This record gives sequence, C-alpha cells and structure tokens, in this order.
Amino acid sequence: MLAPTLRVARPTDNLAAVVRFYRDGLGLPELTSFAAHNGFDGVMLGHPAGPYHFEFTHQPGHPVGRAPTQDNLLVFYLPDAMEWQAAVQRLLDHGYPPVHSYNPYWDQRGRTFEDPDGYRVVLQQAAWAL
Repeated sequence: MLAPTLRVARPTDNLAAVVRFYRDGLGLPELTSFAAHNGFDGVMLGHPAGPYHFEFTHQPGHPVGRAPTQDNLLVFYLPDAMEWQAAVQRLLDHGYPPVHSYNPYWDQRGRTFEDPDGYRVVLQQAAWAL
C-alpha cells in the first residue's frame, strides 16, 4: 500500500517571513508558489521526494493571528548527530534563537525554534519510534 502524502496547510499574516524561516532556516526547498489564486498567495515547501509538504497561504485583508499555544509543534526527527547539529546551526546562522519548550521533554534531546507566527518547530536528535 502506498503511503499518502501529507500536506500541512496554514494561513499566515507574514508570508515572506514564514517562508524565510522554513526555507532558509530549516532548509526546506520551495516546491511551488502562487499569487492571487482565488484571492490567496501561497508557497509550498518540503523535500521533493518526501511524503509531506507545507503550504503557507496569505489572503490580503483577512488577518489570522498567531499560534494558539506554545505547544503547537512540528517535530523533525534527526537521528544523525552531525545532521542534527547542522540543522540547528543553520537556524542559528539565520538569526533564529532556540526557545525553551513548553513541554520540557523536547529540551532533553532537541532544540525548539519559534517561527514568525509563534508556531514551534522541534529538531529532535532521535529516531522516531512508536
């Protein structure tokens, strides 16, 4: 059975800043973008061969606000220590400082970063397991 592709779609008031965070800071390639499509601008980012991508949209004149809590997370599991350190360093180099996680579990083996909308991304130095 073929696994489905996951799209995480989220509106933002800060499209350019959010794209910089995920593209430049996290290193996710820009897959496609659109402007004025049914009143929305948007950008999709993700690994071209990955089973997921992120879509960030902006509808001019319709504010959406910030993340509802500090525990709204995207977690990337990076088991290779060098790959994890490189990902953390890339965010630091782009001016994104780590923040303490709301749930201290994520600080044990990971680093948490906050995007321009207040949503948080955890880079976890571990393999994902059930």
